Parts: sequence; structure tokens; C-alpha cells
Amino acid sequence: MSSFFKGILGLRRGPWEMLASILIAVGVVMLMQPFVLWLFSYSFIVTLVGTVMFIIVSHFPE
Repeated sequence: MSSFFKGILGLRRGPWEMLASILIAVGVVMLMQPFVLWLFSYSFIVTLVGTVMFIIVSHFPE
């Protein structure tokens, strides 16, 4: 098993912060694309979940 998945399962800060950052980036891309309405509709929720997740996991141990 890779170290990324070990970190996720072990509740380590690094992998969870990376996952939260990816969610934020995906939400922003969803917000900026003009083609698919349902992606635009859910972009705020995805960005919000990523932001709240980043705030929570910043308190996890290294």
C-alpha cells in the first residue's frame, strides 16, 4: 500500500491536506467551466467542503 493511502487511513495531516486542496481546486474548475450546468451548480458545495475539510485536517498530527 502506498504512503498516501497509509496516511489517509492513519489520519495524518499531509495526505488529508492534499485531498482537501484537490477538492478546492476541483470546485474552482467546476465554477469556471461554462459547459455543464450541474457542475457549475455543485461547485460552491465542493469548494466549501474542501475548505472546511482543510480547516479541520490542519489540526491533525503530522
